Amino acid sequence: MPEIQRRHTADFKKNAVLLSYQRKNVFETATELEITPKLLSKWRGIYRKYKEGSFPGGGKKRIYYEDSEIFESEKRLAESKLKLVILREGIKLKALGKQALYNFIYQNKKRYPIGIMCEVLGVSSSMYNLKIQYPLSKREMQVSLFKDAITSVFYEFKQYHGCVLIARELCKRGVDISEDQVTFFMKQLGLKRKVKKKYKVTTDSKHKLFISPNILNRQFTTDKPSKVWVSDITYLQIERRFLYLTVIIDLFDRKIVGWNLSSMLSTNTTIIPAWNMAISNRKVLDGLVFHSDRGTQYANKLFTSTLNKYRCIQSMSRKGNSIDNAVSESFFNSLKRELIYSQKTLLPPKEMREEIFDYIENWYNKKRRHSALKYKTIEEFNAEI
Repeated sequence: MPEIQRRHTADFKKNAVLLSYQRKNVFETATELEITPKLLSKWRGIYRKYKEGSFPGGGKKRIYYEDSEIFESEKRLAESKLKLVILREGIKLKALGKQALYNFIYQNKKRYPIGIMCEVLGVSSSMYNLKIQYPLSKREMQVSLFKDAITSVFYEFKQYHGCVLIARELCKRGVDISEDQVTFFMKQLGLKRKVKKKYKVTTDSKHKLFISPNILNRQFTTDKPSKVWVSDITYLQIERRFLYLTVIIDLFDRKIVGWNLSSMLSTNTTIIPAWNMAISNRKVLDGLVFHSDRGTQYANKLFTSTLNKYRCIQSMSRKGNSIDNAVSESFFNSLKRELIYSQKTLLPPKEMREEIFDYIENWYNKKRRHSALKYKTIEEFNAEI
């Protein structure tokens, strides 16, 4: 019985031609579409000449396509769009190393041309073929997985974590790895935690306002929430001026319960808004110790009367002794090292506010591991209570 000849629609022919241009391989495309390479080549020749008028349907005349430059431009545009799609999907794997890119190419070889994926992702096609033909040994695979996991966590936490925190984070995720192994692999990978920088002190303690004694006396641990809050103010440089960040931290779980970012240093624009946020987030207990430095924002009558209203006990650091408020100082140290100093240019006010919100609410209060909490996140620490 003679074989029945297949009839192909105009859309099928056009899509077959376009797919062959993306794949850059007529034989591969024809095989996938279950047609002969000769037939596909014929359709390509027709499309090159007539473009959109190539397949008008039975009894209709083809429209001659004269402008080959437009045709080539559209061809290059289609290829550029394909490269962009590949780049968007594969770029996030670059930080995980070459093996992760090889795996991506292998998993998507039926969707995109291998050559284009290698070109876009910056890997050698010959090396890719070698890795596929000769896969890693069990030991090499384990090392590769360790390196990929370390690199992933390192960049997930924006290069803030050193070997100790990365090891603890990976162990929490079920990866059996030691701190020494993380240190060794980080050296091999060239991963270095962002370095610490100094910052200026902005406290104005030269005043004749009321000064409270140092009730806290460097006792930086408590056994329940809202027993001791500590607070401080620092400056953040932005385009052409400064913003001032005020924070209130509960020593129980190191959570920032209140904060405010302002363009002025008055009490009404710094500690009062931060206090209002704090009391909306946590109940104030009688006898709560509120510790700060001797700045005018904390020593003036407006704020001291606010503390008295809530039956709080005010405590202040000794003059010129930043260690008395070490927890607040440590937070600002981390903030500036992990966020501010990583910025290559000064941010406008709106972007700085967005960055500070993200750092405090999404990173510090939720995902960051604190040594004071035995390297747990604040949420993990409170969940165990």
